[in-house]
Amino acid sequence: MAQQDTGSTGEDATPSELIDARIEELGDWRGTTLATVRGLVKEAVPDVVEEWKWRGVPTWYSGGIICTGETYKKHVKVTFFKGAKVDDPSGVFNSGLDGNARRAIDLNEGDELDADAFKALVRAAADLNAS
Repeated sequence: MAQQDTGSTGEDATPSELIDARIEELGDWRGTTLATVRGLVKEAVPDVVEEWKWRGVPTWYSGGIICTGETYKKHVKVTFFKGAKVDDPSGVFNSGLDGNARRAIDLNEGDELDADAFKALVRAAADLNAS
């Protein structure tokens, strides 16, 4: 398994500031991809709460964890904690399909994320958390 880039953390920084710093620190397609994912999550669930978990993983909450955005050397992984219970008619999930709970989307350099399908997954995960 590839080592996750952990980035730097400030003692008094908010989770949102830490995510901003991670995006800037990456300075490549991974930062751009993470920023895109973050923007789409916020569009889908405007009152989403951002957290910084597990020594450097951007995490989005609404009634529970919706998803995380992990950055690795060769991909960005968006993991939905209850993804197995989320309908994915567009087939956006491409990783973790054999698990009982989680599903993920691995994004490699040059991949395009279907924004509407992704936002539908985010909304469905938030709705699941609320139920």
